[in-house]
Amino acid sequence: MKNHRTLKASVEDPDSTIGIVVAKWNSFITDELLAGALEVLHQKGIEDERVVVVRCPGAYEIPFIARQLLPKVDGVITLGAVIRGDTPHFHYVCDAANRGITELNIQGNKPVVFGVLTTDNIEQAQQRAGIVESGKGNKGAEAALALLEMIDLNHQISQL
Repeated sequence: MKNHRTLKASVEDPDSTIGIVVAKWNSFITDELLAGALEVLHQKGIEDERVVVVRCPGAYEIPFIARQLLPKVDGVITLGAVIRGDTPHFHYVCDAANRGITELNIQGNKPVVFGVLTTDNIEQAQQRAGIVESGKGNKGAEAALALLEMIDLNHQISQL
């Protein structure tokens, strides 16, 4: 296998059109995730008019909105924050968001990146949103980088 091709992803594609679906629930966290994602996209040269941000009620609704947005963009970042409470509701919402986003990736031909926090408490969510200094960074920023890589790989594969 000396002559195989190796595809390497780039995050430098200022011509991509990016969709971002953001849950309004726990907006004190999701607003920070969105800010991190937008900052990365800006740093990578993606103009504001190439980014479509859609706010939906909560993480449960993210897959529906992402599915509606996919035909209009090159890929979608999903951002939400589900924080464990005293009821099983946490598990239902996390499972629904995870399954829905997974199905979009399996059935679709464009990438959808999972940027939904599923944390045990507010402090963990704040750490992952970069609000509290923890060395964990901003998961919204990480999701933006992951989407740019996935868009590039998808483009390369489509040209094979």
